Amino acid sequence: MSASEAAFKRIGILGGAFDPPHLAHLALARAAIEQLHLDELRVIPTGQAWHKPRPLTVAEHRLAMAGLLFAELPQAVVDARETRRSGPSYTIDTLNELRTEYSEAEWFLIIGADQAQALTTWHAWQQLLQSATICVADRPFSTGARAVFDAEAAYPDRFFHLQMPEMALSATDIRAAISTHQNVTALVGESVARYIAAHHLYLIP
Repeated sequence: MSASEAAFKRIGILGGAFDPPHLAHLALARAAIEQLHLDELRVIPTGQAWHKPRPLTVAEHRLAMAGLLFAELPQAVVDARETRRSGPSYTIDTLNELRTEYSEAEWFLIIGADQAQALTTWHAWQQLLQSATICVADRPFSTGARAVFDAEAAYPDRFFHLQMPEMALSATDIRAAISTHQNVTALVGESVARYIAAHHLYLIP
């Protein structure tokens, strides 16, 4: 998409390690596209994750798996920019780059509830709130209530809550299952499961 084509478009950003990407990521992407009426969703695998306690799988594999998982969503574009960046990878840097490229677009940053809870610890988090609407994937509550986060309490007009089905999927658990040779097709989809098997990923815990 050129800068002129992106003018006045609604563009979402979905970042993460995607190590591996799984069906909960796909459900989140679909919910964001539908509920936010997105023209485009940028799926951005993390480069050097300063907050991760373990090394990530090489970017080539994570980008390829993300491409396979999100291929069914025509609005989704896998963006490799963070994997090409040296040093720690901060969301605000990515957002600033995109806003420079597509100056007229409206931006939506899509995060999970656990990320929203920790948002005030993110680098330049207040600048993030000024630059994009923060869209939180809510965990379902039996009472119908939803969590309100510290950043949201201070800036309530900068948040939107996505309605999500309950999907208890974790990349950590999926990697552990693969390391014991369990079939994870139902968790990551057929194309990603085939890729993982073909490249012998995650066999060592």
